[in-house]
Amino acid sequence: MNSEKHIVSAFDRDLEAVQALVMKMGGLVEAAMLDAAQALDTRDEELAARVRQDDKAIDALEEQIQQECARLIALRGPTASDLRTVLSVMRIAANLERCGDYAKNLAKRSVVLSQMSPIDGAAGSIRRMARSVVILLKDALDAYIARDARMAADVRLRDHEVDQMYNALFREFLTHMLEDARNITACMHLHFIAKNIERVGDHATAIAEQVIYLVEGRMPEDERPKESGISALSAASIRQE
Repeated sequence: MNSEKHIVSAFDRDLEAVQALVMKMGGLVEAAMLDAAQALDTRDEELAARVRQDDKAIDALEEQIQQECARLIALRGPTASDLRTVLSVMRIAANLERCGDYAKNLAKRSVVLSQMSPIDGAAGSIRRMARSVVILLKDALDAYIARDARMAADVRLRDHEVDQMYNALFREFLTHMLEDARNITACMHLHFIAKNIERVGDHATAIAEQVIYLVEGRMPEDERPKESGISALSAASIRQE
């Protein structure tokens, strides 16, 4: 009996350590998104370069988490419910790694855009959208730590707001392109950035769904509300990225 308690407590300690890595990774991703959006808004190429460089730390954490989870499964032989927790951690880390990639892509394009004439109001709108997505991501991670399925369900619903922001920005960029052909290149870059931020919202939602799976033992059955795409340009961006 004492041996069994020792194994359980060892598993719990290992799991807590891995979850701490996940939260550290989440903090780095949130900072990367905000810094990349700020670099775009203020045309700060040095900050953009730092975001790109710091993505290596996010990738390294994701690899460490995957390795630690594999070790946990191999050494601790977790029960079904504990195994579900470990698998959820691995999936959440993978989602965060993709979010880091999107922040890096945003930073790359912000450097290109800093060499072009600004599009009125676009950088500020992008920055507001990035803030909204970071809040969504933070709430999804908080729901995971608290094992709060209700909070996670709320994150799923709020992703709809991010989709609405993306579609509004798309229409704004399209208007600028139609008004002046010289705006086309800059607006295309801005559109790719907005699409990347929208996808971070999708990954935040995927994390929220993992929380629901963890708490309730099943993935949500209902389809989450999504704003439908309205353009061939949007479809083209999906093919090119």
